[in-house]
This record gives sequence, structure tokens and C-alpha cells, in this order.
Amino acid sequence: MRLAHLHIPNIIPFRQASLLQQILVSRLLTHKRKQSDSPALFPPTSAPDPTILTFTPRPVYTTGRRDLPASCSPNDESSNTFATKASDLSLPTPLEPIRNILTPTSSPTNAAQHLAEYYPTLRGGQTTYHGPGQLVIYTILDLRALRIGPRCHIRLLENSVLDVLKGFGVKGGTTTEDPGVWVKPDAGNSGIPRKVAAVGVHLRRFVSSYGVGFCITEEPLWYLRQIVACGLEGKESTSLEGVGVNVGDVTMEEVSTRFVQAFVDRVNSGGPSGGQGPRLDEVYRIQEDDVLG
Repeated sequence: MRLAHLHIPNIIPFRQASLLQQILVSRLLTHKRKQSDSPALFPPTSAPDPTILTFTPRPVYTTGRRDLPASCSPNDESSNTFATKASDLSLPTPLEPIRNILTPTSSPTNAAQHLAEYYPTLRGGQTTYHGPGQLVIYTILDLRALRIGPRCHIRLLENSVLDVLKGFGVKGGTTTEDPGVWVKPDAGNSGIPRKVAAVGVHLRRFVSSYGVGFCITEEPLWYLRQIVACGLEGKESTSLEGVGVNVGDVTMEEVSTRFVQAFVDRVNSGGPSGGQGPRLDEVYRIQEDDVLG
């Protein structure tokens, strides 16, 4: 089986990445529906390849299903499409205290002004932040084709991030009873683990979407401190830079490539967080135009 990797090097509006993900998910779901509902009408065809989408968005707070405001349908990610100012935004409770830094507009100047969009999503979990200094990783996969269970899928994402941390020489990477990837304090230092990567996914007919928000520089941390990220009171976030990695020469593309390779290695290992199905024998790059057609 082949795996497509779409990395977008520029900082983009979150809505743009969401559209790309939606198209990729729809292709997999359409294929599955045709093959299962009307096999006599549609001759067997090859399924669309699984895809990993990596990108960095402009500043945006996103909510999962648990924090969706009552006025926002779980099936409608565009409830704020027609808002023209922050006071018009329909917000979840965790974001009400920071309404003053929220904007309905995706602008290249938002980061400089410490402003952020708000965007409701269908992923699991609660409220978090994505933006410059962070690599967002979305995995669009048919878990049944790869023979990966939903819980193993989460472990696969977390363990792939742990492998990336090890590759950069980070010690103390771990998982806890809380979702995500954490880094324990150095030996001899007191304190609790800090989260370096958030994990939240959505499944529909075993097709996965969303995935990981991996902090690379310290830039996202100001935004994360404005909220109770992922509903975890008293827990702190960190970054690859914050745990001692010199990220001056590290690009988002390099981190994304390392993650994809770790993911492939895990799937092909057949271990507890890997797949029991076909191997991923080839990773190839695609461009945004390949998705938009």
C-alpha cells in the first residue's frame, strides 16, 4: 500500500486545511459506500491512498465535540461564517473569557496582534490552539483497511511523536492517562510532565481525520496559556524548543518528514500500536492542486 504525504510549507488559514481534509475524507467515504452499498453497480476499484496532511495555520482556537456551543450543530463547522466582529461569534464556554483576542477574520497580521480565529470541529476532545510555531498533522486513513483499531490509532499517533522526540535527542517523552504526548522533567528536577503534542481525532465509517498538534517553537505557548487547553486544569504545555532542542535550523517540513517515517515504521512493525494489515511500502509527495483537482 502507498501513503501520500501532503505538506504545505506556507502558513495558511485553518479553513483551507480543513477543506483539503474534507475532500480527502469524502473520497475515502465515497469509495467505501460504492463498494459496500451497490457492489453490482460499481466494479471493484482501488481505494484512494491513505494520506497524511501536515501544515501550520494562522492563529486559531478549535473546539472538539465536547466543547461545541449549543448554537453550533456538530455537523456544521461553519456556524461563524457570517460573523463580522468578535461580539457576533458563537463561542464555547472555555473561550468566553478571551473573546477580546478572537476575530472572525483570518489575517496574516493576527499573530503580530495576538489575535486568533475560532473554528468548531468534529474531532474528539475539547478546546485547543493551533498556529505558527506548531506542526499540525492530520491522518486520513481507512483504519479497517490497515486493520488498526480506534484505540491503537491514538497510540500510533502518540508513539510516532515519541519517536520524533527521541530522534531529536529528547529524553522523558511519555504518555499519561490524559491524551497527548508529554515530556517529564529532567532527572533531579521537580515538576509534572508538560504536554508537547495534543491528539484528537474523528472517525466516520472507520475513516479517520484530524490528529496531532505538535508544538515546535515557544510561539504557541502564549495562546495556550490563555485557556485551559483540552480541559486539563493545572497542566502546562511545552515545545520541542522548550525541552532543549535547538530549533533554529529545524523546519516544519523536516519534522513532518520525521513523523511520517516514524508512522510508517510503526504501522509496518505490526506491534501494539501498529497495523495488522498491509504494509506501507511507499511514501510519495502530493501537492495541494492534486487534491483540489
